[in-house]
Amino acid sequence: MVGENDTSSSVSSGPALPERRQFPRYPFTATVEMVEPQSQTRIQGRTSDLSRGGCYVDSTSSFPAGSSLVIRLTKDMRSFEAQAHVAYSIDGMGMGIRFTGADAEQILTLEKWVAELRGEMLPETTMAQAADPAFAQRGPSQEEHLVLSELVLELMRQGVLSNTKCEAMLQKLNRTGRARSMQAMPDSTLSGMFPI
Repeated sequence: MVGENDTSSSVSSGPALPERRQFPRYPFTATVEMVEPQSQTRIQGRTSDLSRGGCYVDSTSSFPAGSSLVIRLTKDMRSFEAQAHVAYSIDGMGMGIRFTGADAEQILTLEKWVAELRGEMLPETTMAQAADPAFAQRGPSQEEHLVLSELVLELMRQGVLSNTKCEAMLQKLNRTGRARSMQAMPDSTLSGMFPI
């Protein structure tokens, strides 16, 4: 997952790269824009695969191994943006990219794509949270809510919780988070949300 250690080797070029990735990769095609923040150099390409830890970008131009980037993948009107690191680079062919950080909404997009590639679907409540502006503007209590949501999703991915139990727990967390948000809102805001 984004921010977790990936065991991809840091190779600058070469035809045979050892397969030591932590997460399974899935064929996935999306447009990619990468920016090296210090020089503002931009490179565009296409992904050929995707995992929770990174992707491979087909591109005739590439950044050198070790470069830190901001990367945006776009597919079917959805996009995922993250900080990334070039794990290896092959001149004229492309780069292996490792995701190093992203905000919660972006991680949910990545998780949804990977779940779809595995033939699964994440619970709709999780995706509704990502689209909810109140959820995106989280305070300290909502930060706790986010951590608990991520923990429940990880337990589902590890097979500790069933999808049904995970969905029920996320719905309960979502209701609790909304109740806290409403308690903090002035009455005039609440009346605008729920017209009589």
